Amino acid sequence: MRNIHFKKYGILLVLILVSACQKENPLNKIMAGEDPKIKAIAGSIDAHNVQILYTTVSKDTQGRSQLKSWSYGLDENRYFYPASTAKFPIVLLTLEKLNALQKQGVPITKDTPFHIINSKDMGYIAQRDSTKSDGLLTIGHLIKKIFLVSDNDAYNYLFDFLGTDYINATLQEKGFNNTQIHHKFLFGADNQSTWEYVFFDDKDTLYHQATILAKNELKNQGLKGLLAGVGYLEKGSLVEKPMDFSQKNSISIRDLEGMVQRVILPEMFPTHARFDLANEDYEFVRYWMSRNTLESTDPEYRTQDGYFDSYVKFLIFGDVPGQMDGKVRIYNKVGEAYGTLTDTAYIVSEAEDIAFFLTATVFVNENQVFNDDQYEYETLGFPFLGALGRAVLALERSQKN
Repeated sequence: MRNIHFKKYGILLVLILVSACQKENPLNKIMAGEDPKIKAIAGSIDAHNVQILYTTVSKDTQGRSQLKSWSYGLDENRYFYPASTAKFPIVLLTLEKLNALQKQGVPITKDTPFHIINSKDMGYIAQRDSTKSDGLLTIGHLIKKIFLVSDNDAYNYLFDFLGTDYINATLQEKGFNNTQIHHKFLFGADNQSTWEYVFFDDKDTLYHQATILAKNELKNQGLKGLLAGVGYLEKGSLVEKPMDFSQKNSISIRDLEGMVQRVILPEMFPTHARFDLANEDYEFVRYWMSRNTLESTDPEYRTQDGYFDSYVKFLIFGDVPGQMDGKVRIYNKVGEAYGTLTDTAYIVSEAEDIAFFLTATVFVNENQVFNDDQYEYETLGFPFLGALGRAVLALERSQKN
């Protein structure tokens, strides 16, 4: 196991990585417990590619935050498909780019309307946003949708605003050495050349960004599990060979948690390892990543359309819709695709003085065929993540008591 970022970048925190022996590691006890929703997965850990990272938060005598971490099955050399968790760094990098442009004198913000143009035929990719009350397309509203319902179009628009070279170079500079963001969530997408962006006010164009051409070709290398399964559906036909994930997005569990920690506790990281966000950016991101889907009125999502409170809150509440009451706040980003469920979260119960980070991924694809939509999300995946979150919360409560 490699603990690369903290040592390499001299992060000013107390981070104790506890050995994974049965006596000391609480995750081992949880995974060996009697909860049937956990036992259903724990009986075949390797097949389910389980990786968990749990970090407690406490204060020293000077009031400084201290972190203590335990892991279960964590292997930064073992691939899992991060799915929509890849949207989280894209949100942060977009806000960082806006700040950089503002420092250069470009008068745009996350609330400035914009259009997206396909430079190949000069047609519009997007002009308006039907989920926004005034219909204007803005970065701020896209970010809300990414956290509330994990909207793919919102991610695609921000992805191309950045471009793959900028995304990956900037993440590397911050110490995320086990992350590569390769692609949009759009079938047949061109991920090497971006769309054009025009930001405007009532009268004038405030900023025009021409197409950006990527110079670097990305490929995951040296990771176990890049060839997975026994087959996949392509254009309705079964291809009987493993699916190749070597050019899919890749984020390690430790990198995911590190991104969340940089939003929740940025002061614990040196400046060059943080995201360059203004205080209002941090407040904006924390607010929306901690809302449940039904708490928003603009955009608005309704139960009659298939949405529910824990729609994008897998830990604790993912398998028990209708039980979120705001007493426990979950600041998180989830991913769901190809039979893999992932959630990276900061979980808080202010009334109980409880706060901790929990990141977990689980693979539930028993027939080992991809793209057939035959995944055990409801019977195995969501129950496991819900029970895991509840078990860690119960552990935190027992320690407080």
